[in-house]
Amino acid sequence: MIKLRHALMAALLPAVLAGCGGAEAQSADSEVKVLRYQGSAGSVTFPELAEELGFLGDVKLKWVGNTTSGPQDIQSAATGQTDFGGAFDGAIIKLKAAKAPIKAVIGYYGSDQETFNGYYVNENSPIKTARDLIGKKIGVNTLGAHHEAVIKEYLRREGLTPEEIKQVQLVVIPPVNTEQALRQGQLDAGTLGGLLKDKALERGGLRPLFTDVDLFGPFTAGSVVLREDFIAQNPTTTKTFVTGFAKAVEWAQTHPREEVIATFERIIAERGRNESTDTVRFWKSTGIAGKGGVIAEKEFQTWIDWLEREGDIKPGQVKAADLYTNAFNPYGGPVQRTTAGSGVRTDAGGSGS
Repeated sequence: MIKLRHALMAALLPAVLAGCGGAEAQSADSEVKVLRYQGSAGSVTFPELAEELGFLGDVKLKWVGNTTSGPQDIQSAATGQTDFGGAFDGAIIKLKAAKAPIKAVIGYYGSDQETFNGYYVNENSPIKTARDLIGKKIGVNTLGAHHEAVIKEYLRREGLTPEEIKQVQLVVIPPVNTEQALRQGQLDAGTLGGLLKDKALERGGLRPLFTDVDLFGPFTAGSVVLREDFIAQNPTTTKTFVTGFAKAVEWAQTHPREEVIATFERIIAERGRNESTDTVRFWKSTGIAGKGGVIAEKEFQTWIDWLEREGDIKPGQVKAADLYTNAFNPYGGPVQRTTAGSGVRTDAGGSGS
């Protein structure tokens, strides 16, 4: 954790000194209209959906490659390599604590009864409770993000002490390899979500120890951020972008699953990146608790509290109200909840964790 914080602070120094990258090159009366972003192979992000549905107006997207993780995606946005990025809210808090000039503007993934992350063991495993995980290995896709936070919160709620929690080893492993490592006994437990979870459960032999939705209920877990200077210099573009993004979220929250999947498949086919559509065929729900991605303060406060307990940030170092704004979201104001539920990201396993 300490090394991660130091690395983030080192990476952010050029951003603080250099400012907003492409946005500064614009004249006073000309706002940025082409937004650079990272995607996810075989997946469709909400901005991509918004562009396909004609919700972005005169704002265009420029794909610059695929992201490897949520923390990497928001760091790219913070340093001006891209114009927006998305990650687990806890990762946003840590980046903000490292003095990153970023602001969350819309939620983009989470968990519900349809789409969630589970923490699985083999069916015949002796592991039945949180205490049984002491001295064991759990596979996760990355450290310092969604899965680490959920696992440690589960262990804490089940009564493990900080010293006992330290004895539960988190092993970074690519999600595509988690099931095999679990079945072969290389891991004692593993994190599974989206298509990989569905296929693993179809094959049988696994059982959930717990799930994130069991722990927290339906919740939005990650947000998309913009740089604060970008927002200040491009208020009209920001409004257009977030409004279109929000409309795309609401469209996916309220339209039939078959129509959403067909639209995702069309987007993937048309963009010509030599990708498979297998992942989006397993899409079940948008994964967002608030209507149109409206952010609730508690969605950040939960992880502020966790990070303070972990010692990753100092008490009072980061305030929830400073992390996000719903001002550009047309569904803003009092937080509205969807009636169709809320689940994990619409990109069916992209960069948020």
